[in-house]
Amino acid sequence: MTFNEFNFKELLQKAIDEAGFNEPSPIQEQAIPFILNGKDMVGQAHTGTGKTAAFGLPILNKLKGKSGVEAVVIVPTRELAMQVSDELYRFGRFLGINTATVYGGQAYARQIKLIENASIIIATPGRFLDLLRGDKIDIKPDYVILDEADEMLDMGFLDDIKEIFTFLPKERQTLLFSATMPTAIKNLAKTILNEPEFVTLTKSDVTNSKITQTFYVVDERERDDALIRLYDFKNPSKSIIFCRTKKEVDRLSTFMVSQGFMAKGLHGDMEQRQREEAIRAFKTSKLEILIATDVAARGLDVNDVSHVFNYHLPFDSESYVHRIGRTGRAGKEGIAVSIVTPHEFRMLQKIEKSIGTKLEAKIVPNISSVKEKKITDLKNQISEQEIKDYALELVEDLKEEFDISTIAFKLASMISASTYVQGNNNIGKSESDIKRLIENSNRYDNEGSSSGRNSRGRGRGSRSSDSRGADRDRGPRTGDRNSRGSDRERSPRSDRPSGDRGPRTDRPTGDRKPLGDRGPRPSGDRKPRPSGDRKPSGDRSRKRD
Repeated sequence: MTFNEFNFKELLQKAIDEAGFNEPSPIQEQAIPFILNGKDMVGQAHTGTGKTAAFGLPILNKLKGKSGVEAVVIVPTRELAMQVSDELYRFGRFLGINTATVYGGQAYARQIKLIENASIIIATPGRFLDLLRGDKIDIKPDYVILDEADEMLDMGFLDDIKEIFTFLPKERQTLLFSATMPTAIKNLAKTILNEPEFVTLTKSDVTNSKITQTFYVVDERERDDALIRLYDFKNPSKSIIFCRTKKEVDRLSTFMVSQGFMAKGLHGDMEQRQREEAIRAFKTSKLEILIATDVAARGLDVNDVSHVFNYHLPFDSESYVHRIGRTGRAGKEGIAVSIVTPHEFRMLQKIEKSIGTKLEAKIVPNISSVKEKKITDLKNQISEQEIKDYALELVEDLKEEFDISTIAFKLASMISASTYVQGNNNIGKSESDIKRLIENSNRYDNEGSSSGRNSRGRGRGSRSSDSRGADRDRGPRTGDRNSRGSDRERSPRSDRPSGDRGPRTDRPTGDRKPLGDRGPRPSGDRKPRPSGDRKPSGDRSRKRD
């Protein structure tokens, strides 16, 4: 089906068309009719499945445009609040719908002013509750949406959410979205929803079919080399690299910049202003690579991300689905690449089993393969290049000293520097190695489970019980919530006012073009280094505090 079949308002459909949306995702196809019919609803779906449009489009269609707040969306993090606000504003702009984004770290007065002129509030729980408790706002929304309810539970916001609903009108339409349905969320749904409809995505719907999912098997010390080789080969226009820890983000950001890439990190120890600047630069293509932890990138919605790289596999399938859901958005194709070691192979298989999808095994290309592709790309670039007037003038000037053939050879020599490939010729495991690894793993599944070994595979070389590290942005779903990273709003509550930070400013991120648009690198920009000069990545990345 298409979005036209929902019979949205003309101006809303216009915004959908301009956004390039044609066919609804599974969650959108199932949820939108219920919402349009005024039903309360519980939607179980992962990030990246199109939840924002699933509730946003029908709610926008139902808004009357009257004075005052008609809808409230409650989300777990500041980043997600900004993303949802941007998307709702984009779809509602022809309807004259204003949004107000409410989260901690900004002056109350400014946010109250925004609320006075808004039809929709997108808020984090702590700051929203502060406004309600202090009688700073008086709202009677017709629609209330809880997005990523399980995340809010993990962050300790359950009591806040319950209290928020004591301030809201009983006559309302309520929608709850959650990737998982723990008992606490089920009980919350019973309390705040009225005879809800349920929409649950099956395993086959969990991951986007437009995302090509591949993996490469390497030794631990080869991670950095493999990453650079894959970037040289794939030449992504805009990409996200996911790491497990903040330390990994910082180290890898420094490394990628040293290799000539325009990259920045994103994690919970960064100031809110720094995070906003990094996201803004990435969205506007001033930044070609974003290196992030799971939590910091939650809710990141950029439609033109061509590739997602898992520098390390996440510890669970939910995080994997969230990560790869950053690409292949708005109906576009996407590529998800995972770098794994033999010791991580069983973790990979667990993820495959959980999401109901087999990832395709690939071999890290050797130098000749990369060089051949670079030359082909260069030929295509030359053939498609429009001849500019200033180029004609330059050639005419050069013809006074050289013949045309010499000029052509000199220019070709200059641009062919971009075809240089560094590193070892062969990186990672061969096709036969991977085949043997798969066979051994299957044999373990069939026979090893009864051998008395721990089913989690904590044998030699596997992850120890404390290897997650204290600096992980995302901890387990149980345990001490105060250890979940400083970008959480609570632990301590960071959405309480901490003084006026002043207006946000855009800082220049450099004049470098996006990766896909950049011209050839001069040969002096990236000097070849013997692979032995660089310490193995495993020596640097595996040590954690």
